[in-house]
Amino acid sequence: MSTQYQYPKLQMLINGKWRDTKDHEPVLNPAEETVIGQLPMATRQDLDDALEAAQAGFRAWRATSPAKRAEILLNGARLVRERVDEHAYAITLEQGKPLAQSKSEILRGCEIIEWDATEGRRVYGRIIPSEPGMRHTVLRQPVGIVAAFSPWNFPMSSPARKIAGALSAGCSIIIKASEETPAGAMLLAKALTDGGLPPGALNLIFGNPAEISDYLIPKPQVRLITFTGSIPVGKRLTTLAGQHMKPVIMELGGHAPVLVCEDADPVAAGTTCAIGKSRNSGQVCTAPTRFFVHDKIYREFSDAIARKANAIKEGNGLDPASDMGPLANRRRLEAMEMFVEDAAAKGAKILAGGRRIGDRGYHFPLTVLGDIPIEARAMSEEPFGPLALVHRVRSLDEAIEKANSLPFGLAGYAFTRSAATAHRLSEEVEVGNLGINHFVASVAETPFGGVKESGFGREGGTEGLECYTVTKNVSHLIE
Repeated sequence: MSTQYQYPKLQMLINGKWRDTKDHEPVLNPAEETVIGQLPMATRQDLDDALEAAQAGFRAWRATSPAKRAEILLNGARLVRERVDEHAYAITLEQGKPLAQSKSEILRGCEIIEWDATEGRRVYGRIIPSEPGMRHTVLRQPVGIVAAFSPWNFPMSSPARKIAGALSAGCSIIIKASEETPAGAMLLAKALTDGGLPPGALNLIFGNPAEISDYLIPKPQVRLITFTGSIPVGKRLTTLAGQHMKPVIMELGGHAPVLVCEDADPVAAGTTCAIGKSRNSGQVCTAPTRFFVHDKIYREFSDAIARKANAIKEGNGLDPASDMGPLANRRRLEAMEMFVEDAAAKGAKILAGGRRIGDRGYHFPLTVLGDIPIEARAMSEEPFGPLALVHRVRSLDEAIEKANSLPFGLAGYAFTRSAATAHRLSEEVEVGNLGINHFVASVAETPFGGVKESGFGREGGTEGLECYTVTKNVSHLIE
């Protein structure tokens, strides 16, 4: 596969046409730190053109029947499935994850598009019973033009969530995808365009993130902002949107706790946790990170997770032997080194990994830090990398208290064989998504989002689709 495809020429999509610009930024391959592409950066004129195109696109797309909209989106998803190997190669080149994980991400994105497309045919209103001669009708209508901002860690599936939700509800969308991993979104947009999407319904741009958000969000044409990324940036965009009374969907950072209960199988749980932590090199907002392990099984668990971590091979994502790819950028590499150094200085034991691999590319192994104190920076700041932080607890009460101690609440996990314990965890762990005995935080048909500082609104499921609509009540006195 690695010799069959090339990294694509990067372009923006505005009003159904592919566009380049004079200003470009390099795109790097994180495995080798080499330049693989040149990314066009949007000008103010490009943004104005995208707004004009989205207005016309919204008028045409909302007037398209839900059945026809679904047909077009399903066509696009079918084309992505047919091109999955080509797309996976591009994502691995720009983001670093192994080809198998890139392919899995793409197919997951297809599932999201397919589910939202068909669910868009069921955005129902209702009739409210009233006195004779009066009819109260509740309508759910598309909110309008959506300004979307997607991150670098999932180049295809994260844009797919936003594009599928907006288009399935009948909205048009301007999406600013990541400048570090742009090909995933571009190839998705190409497939949807090839599948019959009308001009202007989807517009794809790249550029300076702060400048684009500051320009687009206040524009009266824009009716909704959706963002996936860090909490500080999410707060800034929410404040800006609030100044213009615009709703937001914010899927922000997390620091997922994993409660390994006294009755869990420590070896099986430790092995599963190492595999879950290695996914996308830990660069996942829902990644299992803080492992609160009951004292009675702590030693067996820590031995198992370290043993499996040492067996996970990190390397170039194009190498079929690699279980885990490099970090996506130098920022993450430097952060991992800082977190490990800080934790070790405060008494944590390095049970696996802990040091950069080589001196070319952003290679860092799956690292397990045992007996890590609560005071370590990594226990309160989201590492967003391949760090497993193992902390000993003496009771379920203590585990729940420490799991809930941070202002984050996106995802959490637990391992238990007790139905009563699972029920208690479901009630008391403060997260938007809780996985018990596995690490799948959400699927296409379920809502995904956070509580506390981890965000607002939902993506996925009927709840996610409704976020792209407004509710209108029509009262009709029949004469």
